[in-house]
Amino acid sequence: MASQLVIIGVDEAGRGPLVGSVVAGAVILPQDFDLPELTDSKKLSEKKRETLYELITQQCQWAVGESTPQEIDEINILQATMLAMKRAVENLNTKYDQVLVDGNRCPELENCTAIVKGDLTEPVISAASIVAKVTRDRQMAELDQQYPQYGFAKHKGYGTKAHMETLKQYGAISGQHRFSFSPVKRVAQN
Repeated sequence: MASQLVIIGVDEAGRGPLVGSVVAGAVILPQDFDLPELTDSKKLSEKKRETLYELITQQCQWAVGESTPQEIDEINILQATMLAMKRAVENLNTKYDQVLVDGNRCPELENCTAIVKGDLTEPVISAASIVAKVTRDRQMAELDQQYPQYGFAKHKGYGTKAHMETLKQYGAISGQHRFSFSPVKRVAQN
């Protein structure tokens, strides 16, 4: 009997927000793992994502990797995203045959294939998408506890009207906001 190929799915959450880390998930699905509702995490309700996250983290090999706001500011969001993805795969600490990444480019990993909209077509990438999104959303909920005036639990750090108003009112948070992003840079310069 031939051994099963070890395929790692990778996706990220948090490229667009003005605050927090960019988080990547890496997942290996067991051969018998079948969840027809796996899809791009953004297409699922928060409750459904949480339920699937629990199933994935209980039944699959998984890991996360991230790049901090400081790293994002130093190397840019694209390079920080690639670094987070590479860290997620490395954190799995598993030999693999192939890495499938959502998007149009791969981090510096062997046997890596980028698939545009892969989180819609490859269950292993969908699972990674869910792990990344839930992990990052939980980080935003923790940040909301520290800085309740910003409303991070609601807008998850995206540049919503409410976030922009609190940025103007309270300023950017050192170590949390991405100072290389234009809206934060504008507030920080005033």
